[in-house]
Formats: sequence, C-alpha cells, structure tokens
Amino acid sequence: MTKALQTMEWMTPGSNLNAYIQGASSIPILSADEEKSLGESLFYNEDLDSARKLVMAHLRFVVHIARSYNGYGLPLGDLIQEGNVGLMKAVRRFNPEKGVRLVSFAVHWIKAEIHEFILKNWRIVKVATTKAQRKLFFNLRSSKKELEWLSADEAKAIARDLDVELKDVMEMEKRLSSHDTAFDAYSDDDDESAAYSPSAYLSSGEVGPAEAIESLDLQSDNNMRLQNAIEGLDERSQMILQKRWLDEKKLTLHELADQYGVSAERIRQLEKNAMACLKRQMQQ
Repeated sequence: MTKALQTMEWMTPGSNLNAYIQGASSIPILSADEEKSLGESLFYNEDLDSARKLVMAHLRFVVHIARSYNGYGLPLGDLIQEGNVGLMKAVRRFNPEKGVRLVSFAVHWIKAEIHEFILKNWRIVKVATTKAQRKLFFNLRSSKKELEWLSADEAKAIARDLDVELKDVMEMEKRLSSHDTAFDAYSDDDDESAAYSPSAYLSSGEVGPAEAIESLDLQSDNNMRLQNAIEGLDERSQMILQKRWLDEKKLTLHELADQYGVSAERIRQLEKNAMACLKRQMQQ
C-alpha cells in the first residue's frame, strides 16, 4: 500500500514552485460526505484512485503548514515534499469510521515529517536528539520575546510552560545561538582568524596515506638490502649473527666459542667484522 501511494503520478514541487502552489490551491476541497466516501473506499477496498483523490485534495494544507517553517532557512519546496510524505502516510492510516476529518488527522503526520527533515538538515551537527530537546527546538523561537539571550525569568517561564528542565532550555538556547564553523579557513581570512579554524588544531595523530606508503616502501627496501647483505657473508658469519641476534633464544659469546672450538674473543671479532660488512652493504 505504501509503495503504491509513493509511486502514484501526482504533482511534486519542482523547479516552478509557484506553479505547483497554484495547482495545489486550484484543486477543490472535498465535502465531509465526499471525504468519507473516498475514505471508506480506500479503507475497505484499498482503492488507490480514492487515495490519490484524498492526497490531491489536501496538498494545499501541506503548503500552508510548510510555509510556517520558512524561518529555518530550508527551501520551501523541500519542506512541502517532506510534508507530502507525511500526508501520504496519514491517508494510508486514515479510518473514516472515527468521525474525524482527514486534515485534522493528517496534521500530525505532516508536521512529523517536516520536523524530522529540519532536524536532519538545519545544521551539520544535530541540535536535538532527546524528546525534550526536540520540543524545545521548535518552541523556543516562538517563546522568546527578543532575539537576544533569554533572561533567567524567561528561561524559567519557558521551562515551566513546556514542562522541561531549566538546564535543557539553557542548553538549547546556546545551540540555537551558535553557528556552524567551516573546518578550513576561508582563503580571504586573515592569519589570526585562520589560526582558530578547526583545521589548525584538530590535526589527526595518524600519518597520512602518502607517508604510510613511503614508510612501507622504505621498510621493504631495507629488509631486502639486509637479506642480500646477510647472504653475501660466509656461512660461519651468517650462523654467528643468526644465533647472536636473530634467534629467539640468543647465545652468548662463550656458548658460541664452545660450539666452534675457538675463543670468545675470536667470536667477538667475527661478529664485529660481519656487522661492519652488513653496514657497508646497507649504505651502498
């Protein structure tokens, strides 16, 4: 049912918003008997043509409601589109046997969709997440007598009227009075203001992609050079380095001296010569 309603071919507010509003206003308003008849046909028989007529006849009310949210800086066409989604949801759930006109039933669904759209798009960072915050977001502007900060008495009165905590009123007041800040400073900003842009002090502690690739390439090259240098040593020098530095259980000079039947000093000399050879190979 929902999918069918959403795919019906009826007008949407496109580039010519005025033409859409005029078209919506020209559609006749249904009488109570007409609305009930269409509602019954939809409710009992799932007649989509009746759903279309109910939606079309109430487009003007969506426009009227959407206009009341013009102060949030969002395009009116987008607000109308979201309101139309709410209208379609209301039509789908409308029960004509309740004795309530569709416009009275649909206003909740229309406003709910518009509210959700505003909360998602008014700011990059969400300003209202809890029930109390959402209530304050849409009521605080109309409750304020001036554009300045609320006084203590005004804040207490709003908290009492809206049945919310005083701290929630003050927090929403602060959020509504703030503005989004660009992450990077604008090109025409002076040096002082640029220093306070988020990009100046919110740097990542991780290396960038270029540095990470460069580090991996360097490590790979060093490993290859080391492997080639070790392979260029004689077998005894390789074994001494292996057992002195590379094995998990490393042997002492005296333990190696016992294995090869030489003095510990001789093992130390062989180790020193092998390390010098590796250093020369790595520097080439």
